Amino acid sequence: MKTIDSLGDLRGKRVLVRSDFNVPLDGTTITDDGRIRAALPTLRRLADAGARVVVTAHLGRPKGAPDPQYSLAPVAARLGELLGQDVALAEDLVGPSARATVDALADGQVALLENVRFDARETSKVDAEREELAGELAALADAFVSDGFGVVHRKQASVYDVAKVLPAAAGDLVLAEVNALSRATQDPERPYAVVLGGSKVSDKLGVIENLLTKADRLLVGGGMVFTFLAAQGHQVGSSLLEADQIDTVKGYLGTAEANGVEIVLPVDVVAADAFAADAPHRTVPADAIPEGTMGLDIGPESGELFASKLADARTIAWNGPMGVFEFDAFAAGTRAVAQGIVDATAAGAFSIVGGGDSAAAVRQLGFDEAGFSHISTGGGASLELLEGKELPGLTVLADENA
Repeated sequence: MKTIDSLGDLRGKRVLVRSDFNVPLDGTTITDDGRIRAALPTLRRLADAGARVVVTAHLGRPKGAPDPQYSLAPVAARLGELLGQDVALAEDLVGPSARATVDALADGQVALLENVRFDARETSKVDAEREELAGELAALADAFVSDGFGVVHRKQASVYDVAKVLPAAAGDLVLAEVNALSRATQDPERPYAVVLGGSKVSDKLGVIENLLTKADRLLVGGGMVFTFLAAQGHQVGSSLLEADQIDTVKGYLGTAEANGVEIVLPVDVVAADAFAADAPHRTVPADAIPEGTMGLDIGPESGELFASKLADARTIAWNGPMGVFEFDAFAAGTRAVAQGIVDATAAGAFSIVGGGDSAAAVRQLGFDEAGFSHISTGGGASLELLEGKELPGLTVLADENA
């Protein structure tokens, strides 16, 4: 992929940067600014080079029209604090305010355009509509830097189409993400252990199929584990279950055995009477979950088991929490896995934490991010790379296309 260096002298040039600022909000308060902080190295590099930096990003899922609850105003304020300069927020994306905001930039200054998903053309399935918006974005800039790793698996106007119009390069964050994930997908150092959690098996079908040809161990937790337990013939009470995926999972178990891949499932779970932070709960064997109760975390023995399976690993990829970590009563399993990965990393393993909930759990549970080799900013994008897919936002940056 083309790098920022390929864009030449950027002093005085307008550089459009696609960042991923899809941060969690409580009202107008950002509760986790990890994605904003991850964008800083590229933005500082461009500003220090004298570029006039124009950032575009999305927040939430507005329905293709302006929606005040998804305004990037809180992001602009926080970005300004972190950069140590005022970051102007245009009131629109490609309209009069955007043009005036960009025209007012001096060398080394950064401005933010309003939420790109306020324009329905951003996510349109019609090529011509996306290309029209890409052209309007391109009119605001002289070059494009793709640095929103969390969206590079999307064929969207500000990710894919604009890179075909302007001189384009990958930002430092995207390069770091791709390099890190490549270590887990291309000849990983072994043993290679993968921890998968989250709610649904169906969200990770392609990833599991690919890993059954590459990983040495697959540790399964979270809500998806109950479909695995059901596939083994166990009752799972009222736990989350995708009954239509049981046969698929049976196939995975057979493939794993044939390929010599060890699948590690919990031996105990924390079962609750209801999905609530204060629900009565108890630890039960994984193969004996009582009727009327739901598993909301792996149990303490399982936490120790998973940690032991990570201890000698040389490459570790983790995507998805082990339980409902947002509730203190059901966070111990995720904490045990995170600690196991930290310990293995300290012993020399290369570890990747997939974005989304896993990255949020690391921060919420108080772990030092330096204890992991790489914390990804993109859940879906990192999953698709682990699945072996080509990502449109990356392929468009290939040397022959740039």
